[in-house]
Amino acid sequence: MDLYLVRHAKAMPRTADMEDALRPLTPDGKKSFAVAVEGLARLGVTFDRMYHSPLLRAVETAELLIPLVHGESVSTAQLADDPSSALLRELSGRRVALVGHEPWMGELAAWLIHDDRAAADGFVVKKGGVIWLEGDPAPGKMSLRGFFPPKVLRALSRNDEDGQNS
Repeated sequence: MDLYLVRHAKAMPRTADMEDALRPLTPDGKKSFAVAVEGLARLGVTFDRMYHSPLLRAVETAELLIPLVHGESVSTAQLADDPSSALLRELSGRRVALVGHEPWMGELAAWLIHDDRAAADGFVVKKGGVIWLEGDPAPGKMSLRGFFPPKVLRALSRNDEDGQNS
């Protein structure tokens, strides 16, 4: 399996008058992540299945990824909490995107690569960033194929066919 761990894009800050689950993406977050999606497209990334957290900021991020999804998009509460075996059991597909939150995306990467959640400090995912893993989605059974900060994805979207900035 090719598994892409995607942290939601920049969201509105936490406030006392807004429930955390209802925090939307900022206008800049939407715009920046839409450009990052273009970068993923330039890399030839597509998904046959996408899972996302039910929290609004993850839902809106997943909606921006829809042009790259050639299959089902599924909301799962498993992506709004610590990584678990239950999440891994839900996964199916060959090229799968998971849209969620920190620190859980980094923790999931560390768990799947090293079978060590404590190694998550090495996998801090910026808002709108993507980690690409390959292998069997089980603890210690996946390999890191790519780690794309959002800035890199946005830069890729602006490169012309010759690899030059336009």
